[in-house]
Amino acid sequence: RVDGLMATGMKKAKRGETGILTEQKMRREDLLDMNEAVQNPGKKLVFDVKTELPQEEDLDLVEPVEAHIEAVSTGNLLLVNGSFQTKCVLECARCGAPLSIALDYEMDDHFPVEGVPSCYASDGYAKVVPDDEPYPIFHNNALKRDTWIRQGLLINIPVQPLCSFGWDGPCPNAEGVDRSKEGSKGNPAFESLANLRLPEDEG
Repeated sequence: RVDGLMATGMKKAKRGETGILTEQKMRREDLLDMNEAVQNPGKKLVFDVKTELPQEEDLDLVEPVEAHIEAVSTGNLLLVNGSFQTKCVLECARCGAPLSIALDYEMDDHFPVEGVPSCYASDGYAKVVPDDEPYPIFHNNALKRDTWIRQGLLINIPVQPLCSFGWDGPCPNAEGVDRSKEGSKGNPAFESLANLRLPEDEG
C-alpha cells in the first residue's frame, strides 16, 4: 500500500510539474529576448512569429497574426519595427453584418536604454527602460510579443468598417433603413460637423 501511494503521489507530482512547465513555456514563447541587441549596439535581431493572441477576448481572429520583427540598439534607444498581417471578423457599422477583414499593418517603435552595454565593459549591463505604459511591454530586456502586437492591431482596426453596400447604397441587411434616402451624404458620424459654426471674431 505504501509503495502504491508513493507511486500515485509521484504520478501526481509529475503531472503537476508538467502543467507548470507548460505554462512557463507558453510564457517564454510570448517573450522576444532583445538582450543580445541591447548589449551589442548595432547588432540586428530578426524574429518571424505567429500568434493567435490567446489572451485577447475582444477580437475575433480568423487567422493568426503573422509578424516579421526586427530590433537593433543605438546604445541609447532600442529600435523595434515590424510588419504584420492577419484576418479578423468585424461588424458592419451600418447594418451589423459580419465582415471578414484582412489587415496588413506596420509598427515602428523606440524604447529608451540605460546603462553601459556589456560589449563595452565586462561589468556593464544595459537595460530597456520603457516609458510608463498601462500594460507593460517589456519584462527585463524581453519584449512581450502579444502585448505589443495587440496594441498595433487595435490601432489599425477600421473604426467603421462597411459591407459592400457602403453608406449610400440600398442594403438588404439594414432593416429597411436607407440612409441614402434620408439625405445622408456619407458617414453619419460626420453629419454633426455640418452643423458646427466657428465662433465669430470679436470686434
